[in-house]
Amino acid sequence: MTTSSSGQSAAAKVDPLRRLFVFNGGFLTQTQIRRIMTLAGYDITLGKPREGDLVGVWGNSPTAQRGETVAEWTDADVIRVEDAFLRSVLPGRDGSPPLGLHIDKSGVHFDPSTKSDLEKVLTDHPLDDFALLTRARNAIQQLQDLHLSKYNAFDPDVPPPEAGYVLVIDQTKGDASVQASRADTNTFREMLYFAQEEHPNAKIIIKTHPETVAGHRKGHFSEADCNHRITLDEKPRSPYALFEGAIAVYTVSSQMGFEAILVGHRPVVFGQPFYVGWGLSDDRQPLDRRQRKLTKAQLFAAAMILYPTWYDPFRDKLCQLEDVIAILAAQARGWREDHTGWVASGMSMWKRKPLQAVFGQYKPLIFKDGPDQPACNRRAMVWATKAAQGPTDAVRIEDGFLRSRGLGADLIPPLSLVCDDIGIYYDPSAPSRLENLIASTDTLSQSDRDRADALIRTITKAGLSKYNLGGAGLPSGLPVGRRILVPGQVEDDASIRLGAGDIKTNRALLAAARTANPAAVIFYKPHPDVEAGLRDGQVPDATDIADAVLTQTDPITALEAVDNVWTMTSLLGFEALIRGKAVTCTGTPFYAGWGLTDDRGTPCPRRFVRPDITALVHATLIAYPRYFDPKTGLACPVEVVVDRLRSGDIPVPSSWNRAVAKLQGAFASYAHLWR
Repeated sequence: MTTSSSGQSAAAKVDPLRRLFVFNGGFLTQTQIRRIMTLAGYDITLGKPREGDLVGVWGNSPTAQRGETVAEWTDADVIRVEDAFLRSVLPGRDGSPPLGLHIDKSGVHFDPSTKSDLEKVLTDHPLDDFALLTRARNAIQQLQDLHLSKYNAFDPDVPPPEAGYVLVIDQTKGDASVQASRADTNTFREMLYFAQEEHPNAKIIIKTHPETVAGHRKGHFSEADCNHRITLDEKPRSPYALFEGAIAVYTVSSQMGFEAILVGHRPVVFGQPFYVGWGLSDDRQPLDRRQRKLTKAQLFAAAMILYPTWYDPFRDKLCQLEDVIAILAAQARGWREDHTGWVASGMSMWKRKPLQAVFGQYKPLIFKDGPDQPACNRRAMVWATKAAQGPTDAVRIEDGFLRSRGLGADLIPPLSLVCDDIGIYYDPSAPSRLENLIASTDTLSQSDRDRADALIRTITKAGLSKYNLGGAGLPSGLPVGRRILVPGQVEDDASIRLGAGDIKTNRALLAAARTANPAAVIFYKPHPDVEAGLRDGQVPDATDIADAVLTQTDPITALEAVDNVWTMTSLLGFEALIRGKAVTCTGTPFYAGWGLTDDRGTPCPRRFVRPDITALVHATLIAYPRYFDPKTGLACPVEVVVDRLRSGDIPVPSSWNRAVAKLQGAFASYAHLWR
């Protein structure tokens, strides 16, 4: 524990929670909001405030008047709380909790009648710190690349309308930000009129609010407002896709006006939201007290980095914007891939429960074997090794590369899965989604590269691998010299059948390594499934070829003790690369052919890009897999799974898992019945 110069511990100097009296049931019933407030230093309670206490209200909501009346009566200061600008996948009315809050001591960001804390930052803060503005620029790019907004139940693959239209943004009737701007239905009519008058030859597209589409609240426009020029857009379309084809953007006070600024538009604004008055918008209702000229990076830094209180639900702590972007990206990907539902083929019985947990959050999976096309517009998925049991266009599913703490053969459910709609990563005979991601890594942003580098450091420091079994250290008395590790594999594994090339057995690999390196010290590490007696791949005479056979040895400990790895297609080759080891491949695993390995197998002409290890890791561990947190039951970013694996904070499987796995071992020759 750290201590201050006065000798007090840092923990002892933490400020006590301020009592925050509330008169809105949402503060009490919505547990995530209450938790964020507690972490921010507020003790939510009921009753009558006393001297020094605070009153909390929700923005300018209808219930806010209760708290305002009590605050005036007791002379208490008011804290106004609102959702942050990156909120959730679905709207709050669909039950999604927020990932951040605006906790404002002065006002509400959308209410121009008073200066909010956000406006004070925009007016008074220098906003000239290089690191802060770099963070802002990187985050702006990430939001565009990942298609993230306040709500995120839209599909980035839905194409935008034909370019050249004027985008008019609708909002819900009774919205507090509309009322605060002294706007009403007539304001929206006026906005639509000017959009037509100022762009007489352009089509008008009205973007309907997500809560209107969901049936929660009415908007200001309907089909009655449409004609040969004007159409409503109610599709689950990314706002960034809409901005790309728009020649102008019109809004009253929508957050989409702020996002339009971020992508380079100068929106026409008929209200007085927080982003007007800084020289970045065409303000039809100017706010004279705002005279400062800002860049979009400065506006973003204030609104998205300095002003909000962000929350990490996986680690239960306050966090930074970058953490929330990663969290929301993972959860949005889950909705975008799963919301229409799946029909799953070729799934072993024991895998069905964990697959349901990962992919069935929005619609339960239907398990059905056979080549029939899925019904009810559901997508099709199939376990990659059983592709013949599903439709030809099925998405192939496989375990990810940071899988679990324990073997799949022991029926330990995975924490990561890959979904490939092109091929599958271990089959070099055809392209895969991973191969395409690696080939496009030359476009990675600096923030993406920084994230990948941080992930490499964390994984290597923690000694993480695919299965994270642990194990013994190196045996004593091992010979010295140039050391080579030869990792064994499961010989009937699909990556061997499809990608191993001429050398397809562990013994042949071991012999090839010895022939090519007669003076080297060679260690042979059997595959964990083979060591456990669950899969094929034994090398009875391994000690006649290798200098040592590292049974029960932790594979990462073995990696750290060698200079070079010889492999057919083992993932240990990839794990060696991220630890700076030389890797020789006799087959064509996903990480071969990019200039990072010594390739002795069949060349893959498609792989002509030359990524560095940072880019390879970003594609392989960040962009390609989906991750699942078993504690919260939510889609999560890779860093959460890394933390769970590092700490061991993972639910322990029942003894049933091991019993069934042993039964599998006893009947290994009938493996086709359960795999």
